[in-house]
Amino acid sequence: MTKMTGNTKAILLILALGIAAVPITASAKGGHGPRATFEELDQNNDGQITQAEMDAHAAARFAAADTNGDGSLSAEELMARSKEGAEDRMTKRVNRMVEHLDTDGNGLISADELSARKAKHGGNRLQRMDADNSGGISKEEFETAVEKHRGKRHKRGSDQN
Repeated sequence: MTKMTGNTKAILLILALGIAAVPITASAKGGHGPRATFEELDQNNDGQITQAEMDAHAAARFAAADTNGDGSLSAEELMARSKEGAEDRMTKRVNRMVEHLDTDGNGLISADELSARKAKHGGNRLQRMDADNSGGISKEEFETAVEKHRGKRHKRGSDQN
């Protein structure tokens, strides 16, 4: 195996902890780490999640990531698991986007559908971001808009818990 830097080791440790961790609320939008539903964690279906159930779920996730069964996670196993999760999340996100934006139901998003959405939800982005009405967006206006958007996304995700 190649020599690892301190940063590489730290990243691998974070990935390993993410695989072993079992956050109860991770299925909420905006959550990070492994996604687990209440039903997946409540293995005996008694309406409560115990520490033993959380530990069993974490052990199962670890075992699934340990593809060679040696009881340890290599960098390759961690990367494969990370990519798998990212691909699943991206697929779900893209499917939601198509479902939301495809107003004619043909499974495709046309430029007209995007334009209609833009008009319906606030129209001209430049005008909204141009706080001083100068006809352009300064770096400060841009950064303010980005922070405002991040705040809305974070709030929207936490509202759905």
